[in-house]
Amino acid sequence: MPLPSAPENANSLLLIEGGLTAISVAIAFAVPRLGNRWFTRIEHTFSRLARRQAWSVVSVGFATLLLRLAVLPLFPIPLPFIHDDFSHLLAADTFAHGRLTNPTPAMWTHFESFHITMQPTYMSMYFPGEGLVLAASKVILGNPWFGILICSALMCAAICWMLQAWLPPAWALLGGILAMLRLGLFSYWVNTYAGGGMITGLGGALVLGALPRLMKTARFRYGIVMAIGMILLGLTRPYEGVLLCLPVAVALGHWALFGKNRPRPAVLLRRAAAPLLLIVAAVSWLGYYDYRVFGKPTTLPYTINRATYAVAPYFVWQSLRPEPHYRHAVMREFYTELEVKDYPRVHSWTLFVPISFGKVLVAIMFFGGFSLLPPLIMMRRALMDRRIRFLVLCLPVLMAGIAIEIFMIPHYLAPFTAVFYALGLQAMRHLRVWTPEGKPVGRTMVRLSITVCFVIAGVRLFAVPLHLETVPWPAPGWSASWRGPGHFGVDRAKVQARLEQLPGEQLAIVRYFSDHDPQDEWVYNLADIDGSKVVWAREMDAANNLELMHYYRNRKVWLVEPDAKPAALVPYPMADPESQAKVEMATGVGREETMSQESRP
Repeated sequence: MPLPSAPENANSLLLIEGGLTAISVAIAFAVPRLGNRWFTRIEHTFSRLARRQAWSVVSVGFATLLLRLAVLPLFPIPLPFIHDDFSHLLAADTFAHGRLTNPTPAMWTHFESFHITMQPTYMSMYFPGEGLVLAASKVILGNPWFGILICSALMCAAICWMLQAWLPPAWALLGGILAMLRLGLFSYWVNTYAGGGMITGLGGALVLGALPRLMKTARFRYGIVMAIGMILLGLTRPYEGVLLCLPVAVALGHWALFGKNRPRPAVLLRRAAAPLLLIVAAVSWLGYYDYRVFGKPTTLPYTINRATYAVAPYFVWQSLRPEPHYRHAVMREFYTELEVKDYPRVHSWTLFVPISFGKVLVAIMFFGGFSLLPPLIMMRRALMDRRIRFLVLCLPVLMAGIAIEIFMIPHYLAPFTAVFYALGLQAMRHLRVWTPEGKPVGRTMVRLSITVCFVIAGVRLFAVPLHLETVPWPAPGWSASWRGPGHFGVDRAKVQARLEQLPGEQLAIVRYFSDHDPQDEWVYNLADIDGSKVVWAREMDAANNLELMHYYRNRKVWLVEPDAKPAALVPYPMADPESQAKVEMATGVGREETMSQESRP
């Protein structure tokens, strides 16, 4: 089923960014000394802060935190609205209650949903890293989203810290600020509960920031920092984390064996013991988690859920799986149609290369966008630069690993976030000294590119009052844009709030229209389903529905139709007139109103 078409102004922000970038390039050639005195003063002040490297890192972190809090009136705390959101929040609620998983609920066939497992236990299908962060935030700060916000601030600060080991201080500070503008304020990494982009971005920055410092000084603390980064990667996105850690391990091995300033073997073993123990402890805990949740220490997250529901594999060499038995049409459509559509494309020689190029384009637009495209004209020089040679060598490993994956969403690339910004900044450095015909065109181009980043961030901030809305949900492409999603999930949240305000416990049975988009899912519950004020369930056949209502006979039963405009919430029409009368008496809603709601097109 095709997704809803975007409104005419859906890409207006993208057009504004592209237009401003084109204008800035033209100005750089036409007036190469524009604003030179003003920019020089700013750069002088900026450099003074950058020389205080610890303050630079702290400043980036606090700026990310405080600015995102400051814009809450325009960009409120996000509501869950995509499958991954609800799955990670289920994990968070489970951990917050002091459990690793939950028993399979009695009426589990009504609660089946995307990206969660129901058997052997009821839990998120994902690795537990993000769920642990959300749970800690929920327990300590009262809302799971604050955990994402804090990780966002830590990631931007860690990127600045990482860059200080590879680039001059002023450029490192600039990299942290650009990460804040592109990722820390508006991207879906901070405005959803999905993907763990901030956590894995933080982990990758810690690993890459510790590597050169460890090889230069062999200090114990950098080994600990690297181990923490690797653990963050392993508990969130281990596949892409391994793609990063492989070249790091090779570099460390070469240093330990042949490095000029390597410590004596006995000293090296003593300093490596604690970091290795941390990693072993984390792997052991993950094995125990897998045992409790999925039945075996070697059964990794994803495995059971994908074997139960999915048809499309993750990697290009794998074949389509036989179609399993689906109890719900909406799940069948998602797994057999939406997920499968990319499979034949990556298995076509004529389409594989364009699709791979498309993945690169998605990465460039997400991490840099139009405003940071001009410096890429110097990418060849940056790639040949000895200063960042190791980071350049990380790219082929990433490209090979991503090319063999069928799906690609920007948070898959999160471990390499600091790599991307290091390469882009090095290209900026080369562009800055570019003087065609003796004119400082490159310097002005760099200055204006950074200025456009700030301007477009301001435009994004007031996009709604300026009627420059981003693409509405559900629609493709929002996750690939730095602009991030709008404030989605409002309709379900309103129905949830209305049910929670009613006296007693409620059962919401969801019925979709035939043209429902399977990405707009409403059937999700917290860890303790039977103990919840509101239980969400799928409508099935009459016999199963009666069994469900009998099990929850002490709850008021409602029919929810998300596809009605607005979403309909009415007493569930019982086959038994006596039960129907009881429902009407309890809710105060008559049969005529129920029928009028049912007859909506």
